Amino acid sequence: MPSAALQSFINYLQFEKRYSQHTIRSYQEDLSQFFQFIQTEFNEERIENIHYNFIRSWLASVRENNTAKTVARKISSLRSFFKYQVKTGVLQQSPMSQITSPKIPKKLPEFIKIEDAEKLTQTLKHTDSWKGLNSKALILLFYNTGMRLSELIQLKTSQVDFGRKQLKVLGKGNKERIIPVSADVIELIKDYLNEKKKQFEQAEQDVLLVTEKGKKLYPKYAWLLVNNFLREEVKTLHKKSPHVLRHSFATHLMNNGANLNAVKELLGHSSLAATQVYTHNTIEKLKETYKKAHPKA
Repeated sequence: MPSAALQSFINYLQFEKRYSQHTIRSYQEDLSQFFQFIQTEFNEERIENIHYNFIRSWLASVRENNTAKTVARKISSLRSFFKYQVKTGVLQQSPMSQITSPKIPKKLPEFIKIEDAEKLTQTLKHTDSWKGLNSKALILLFYNTGMRLSELIQLKTSQVDFGRKQLKVLGKGNKERIIPVSADVIELIKDYLNEKKKQFEQAEQDVLLVTEKGKKLYPKYAWLLVNNFLREEVKTLHKKSPHVLRHSFATHLMNNGANLNAVKELLGHSSLAATQVYTHNTIEKLKETYKKAHPKA
């Protein structure tokens, strides 16, 4: 395995592209698998000698036990790696130029219906215990801001601007964005912080949200809390994760006439392509309205 070239590429992803550790780990796994295959099957370690037929052979083996989405991700990892080799002068041309990615059928994001979201909000109003307040803060912040799980976990109290009613969020690639919130959300955050001080003398004061024991929030805790709540309250959902609340945030904005570019900025997407999936839900809603309202539908 060309370990020096791989490490140089990983450093590029980490320090220049500022990708998350999770994303970098995926690249490492994909590339390690590829180079192990090349070494075993073709006894080749030099990057300059890697032919596109080698890559096709590897992809053929990968397709046997993986979905089209996984195959596409592995192709993307290789494409980025070889593009970097061309950029740094190691290669003159990428062997990926004749490799095509499989077509992946687009799935519409699952979201909570607006009437169910209103019921959720009403249910969460009646929470007196610390555990209840913890659930309320986590779920309502997900739904009212559209933040990713990683972003909400890392959100600091100092990133809340109480006067301007907005949050400064650190997203992918360490890109900052501003998310406006309602007066109700600001009041919720104030109540949460006051209760946190009462409950825990030694609670993590820097981060906004903590666990029931006053420790820094971690992904599994937040995921399970949201999952358990949605399982109880929204029976029609297939997926019950924090990302469903993010999808609901975006879908409800689009269905109520929000500008696509504005939704893109609020979600922290780097391009409109990722945001455009929510327009499909808007079209489906229009079709449904047409069928109900038009006499000739």
